Amino acid sequence: MDAPTAPGRHLWRYERSFSVPGHAGLVLVDARMDGLFSSLRIDGVDVAHDSTPPAGPQAVRNHRLVATLPDGREIAVDAGFISMVNVGIAVRLDGAIVHESHPGRRIAFPARAASRILAQSLDGKPAYDVDKLKRNKVPIIVDIATGLLFFLVAKLTDLRTAALIGASVGIALVVVQRFVKVDLIGGLALFGILMMLVSAGLAIAFEDDAMIKQRSTIVGLLGAALFLFDGLVLKGRRLGRGISRYIAYSDIDEARMAIGAGLTGLVMAAANWLVARHFSTDVWLFYTTFGDFALAIGLILLAVRWARRKGNASTPAV
Repeated sequence: MDAPTAPGRHLWRYERSFSVPGHAGLVLVDARMDGLFSSLRIDGVDVAHDSTPPAGPQAVRNHRLVATLPDGREIAVDAGFISMVNVGIAVRLDGAIVHESHPGRRIAFPARAASRILAQSLDGKPAYDVDKLKRNKVPIIVDIATGLLFFLVAKLTDLRTAALIGASVGIALVVVQRFVKVDLIGGLALFGILMMLVSAGLAIAFEDDAMIKQRSTIVGLLGAALFLFDGLVLKGRRLGRGISRYIAYSDIDEARMAIGAGLTGLVMAAANWLVARHFSTDVWLFYTTFGDFALAIGLILLAVRWARRKGNASTPAV
């Protein structure tokens, strides 16, 4: 059984149960921001632990959990990823395999993901830097919360009210930021607030729902133009640098990142136009809150891959 765990500390917990003659076993594998942690329980008692960091050579090895049963027999468990989203175990009793959670599946970190984690930047440090995400978790949460707020207000009232409330929240965040030390609008949050203000202006200028729905197309084109200008002219020193704060790699080429984000904006604008033009408001609301996020993630991952190729000669091609 796999289950979500406490937010903020864990990302996901995998539970793999098994049995050996006379004993019940359980392996818990916790995926966290700071690494992978596993434990072996025999008859409800923790008897072995292992952990690996989020990056570097040790990050891709399997976990090894070894303990001695009361009768002197040795139990050894190999635990690790069998895919990008699933974990498997193999249990040995005195060297002989007695249980496999996924028979026939090889327990090994996926090769494509391993090449990224093992990649080093030019200064010899790990290319994957999980601390970047930790440092920016507050503005990331703020961005997600404002998006959900827009969705809920739009469902309960109308699009114009949602745009105005979103812009008001953005302005309030800017004001609050002057009095608190916690970074609320770091990275792209300030850029997002600017785009929200533009969106609110469009909502005021156009009362028609069809035009309000196309505000994302207009704002997307404007944002894409700004990203492309930053990447092509300013070499990513503004928006490219901002978006790189949300990416857990230390070898991002900021100019390429800005250009990639600009191209993503163009595709997103076109997609929003299609959905707003050919589907209902309820479908558009769902898409603009959840669907376009998934699309944006996929496009940004491609942009990140492209941005990492320059200036990271030791990164294997994937």
